[in-house]
Amino acid sequence: MTATSTFSIAGAFNGPPTSANGGYACGRLAELATAGGQLTAPVAVSLHLPVPLDTPLSYQPAGKRGHAWHGEDVVASVTAGSGPPPVLEPVTAAEAKAAQDSFTGVGHPFPTCFVCGPERAEGGLALRPGAVEGKPDTVACLWTPGPGLADEQGVVLPEIVWSALDCPGGWTTDPVRRPRLLGRMSAQIDELPVAGREYVVVGRLVHTEERTTTNLTALYDAAEGRLLAHASALWIAIDASA
Repeated sequence: MTATSTFSIAGAFNGPPTSANGGYACGRLAELATAGGQLTAPVAVSLHLPVPLDTPLSYQPAGKRGHAWHGEDVVASVTAGSGPPPVLEPVTAAEAKAAQDSFTGVGHPFPTCFVCGPERAEGGLALRPGAVEGKPDTVACLWTPGPGLADEQGVVLPEIVWSALDCPGGWTTDPVRRPRLLGRMSAQIDELPVAGREYVVVGRLVHTEERTTTNLTALYDAAEGRLLAHASALWIAIDASA
């Protein structure tokens, strides 16, 4: 891809009320960067500013990187990844079910989030990543994607997989006490899920340093235990009052 591409993110794919879910935005940009052969997956996407919704944005390739622009502001950058993210070991479907049953969502900083918002009325992923018993800093949940998240053949879209790999990582810390937003994400998708099949999403905190945390997430087939996709992400603490 050598030409500028214009795109927008629909309001349905929000994280905070007025900006895009970080994982979804990263997934869209990863697809733009790799679809035309400019970069080869896996790529890393950095979010510099909240990505606006229902607003024309432009993606401009620049050698071995690309930038998403909103007017004169660079809202995100895409670069070649340093290799596939580390693989997080699976948890069982039973462990994931017990973990998600413990998720209440009380005090959720963004309760209408497309991925994990407990007040999301419809159209979201409805993930409920709760703490896994006996595994510190680890969360998990089940996910059965609906047909509205897939193409005509029932294959879930790549940007939806990025979304599913995003928010569970945020729940490996306490977002109620200290809200954070996604700052950087890299994902490797080996196989796209299909609508109507059950999967396990697992996340684990691996590092904390002042305002930032680093986590790993992974998507497994619930019945067969097969790894479909995995990611690493950096999250940045924000001022909740802002």
